[in-house]
Amino acid sequence: MADADKAADGGTPHLRRGWTTGSCATAATRAAFEGLVGGHFPDPVTVTLPGGQTPAFALAITAAGDGWTRAGVVKDAGDDPDVTHGALVVATVRPAAKGAGLVFRAGPGVGTVTRPGLPLAVGEPAINPVPRAMIARTLDEARAILGGPEDIEVEISVDNGEKLAERTLNGRLGIVGGLSILGTTGIVVPFSCAAWIASIQRGIDVARASGFSHVAAATGNTSEQAVKTLHGLDDVQLIDMGDFVGGTLKYLRKAPVPRVTLALGFAKGVKLGQGLLDLHSKRGSVDLDALSAIIADLGGGADLVRTVSSANTALEALTLCRAAGIPIAEAVAERGFATAAALIAGSGMALEVALFDRSGGLLASTGFRKV
Repeated sequence: MADADKAADGGTPHLRRGWTTGSCATAATRAAFEGLVGGHFPDPVTVTLPGGQTPAFALAITAAGDGWTRAGVVKDAGDDPDVTHGALVVATVRPAAKGAGLVFRAGPGVGTVTRPGLPLAVGEPAINPVPRAMIARTLDEARAILGGPEDIEVEISVDNGEKLAERTLNGRLGIVGGLSILGTTGIVVPFSCAAWIASIQRGIDVARASGFSHVAAATGNTSEQAVKTLHGLDDVQLIDMGDFVGGTLKYLRKAPVPRVTLALGFAKGVKLGQGLLDLHSKRGSVDLDALSAIIADLGGGADLVRTVSSANTALEALTLCRAAGIPIAEAVAERGFATAAALIAGSGMALEVALFDRSGGLLASTGFRKV
């Protein structure tokens, strides 16, 4: 979701791990609370992560005023290309009204939930459940040592968070005003796919909760904008699935919508037709021999079949076939449909596979068929 925090359940080896915004917010909260209760900001400040790890965080800022204290931590995302790497995550704590318990507030740069379907109620600050639990735990740990009020308000803010959020999917998910405070393990694993899969799932949840009966999952920006125009879709109906066709369809099987469009470029459509459900180049390449066999079945001549089998790219194969009047895009779309339909068979959803060229032109569509 939103700021690309990653769970520690995968990723590229030999790269430096980092800390989620949830971990940074927890550390900042612990330091601010100790400053409020004990008059001293621990630096570095140690917190406990969900997996039992106890990292220490250096403080970037501290401040105090009448009835409040503040501490900030600079997020280090390790070697992950995280949009929030280097951001200053700040916690301001103050006593809350008697009986209020732990109250969360969205400070500058942290968003507010405005649409249903997320694991937070509409109107709540976009501080996800695991970071909330981490903050509650660290406050309990601090109170066990120092005492202090049970009723406490924690305001989390992120410097420049509203601007950073423009580079995330928060707006599409109905999170306005800034970033989300994320993380399920507290640890950022470089290039892990877990955050992307989670973002796909939340996008589907929000579309369903918003009452939409059609979602379109696209492999890239060109196909996403093309399918949006094709069907006149709202942004909330668009799912940025990247290469994760299998992960998208598996979640839709659990959380179905009446109509689903898979929007792909030609090469990724070929891979889907080959039976691949992860379309990344590392997971498999276009099988030009198989593509040549399809062309032969469609009546392509021996010279065309031979040329396609040694083509440099799927795009070259497509260009050759179009020049020869061979409906390869339609055949590829149908094979992609068969792969996808097998994964969600019996769901009752109406599925469409649509292929687009690099300028967003529609190459082929299977139309909607119930599976």
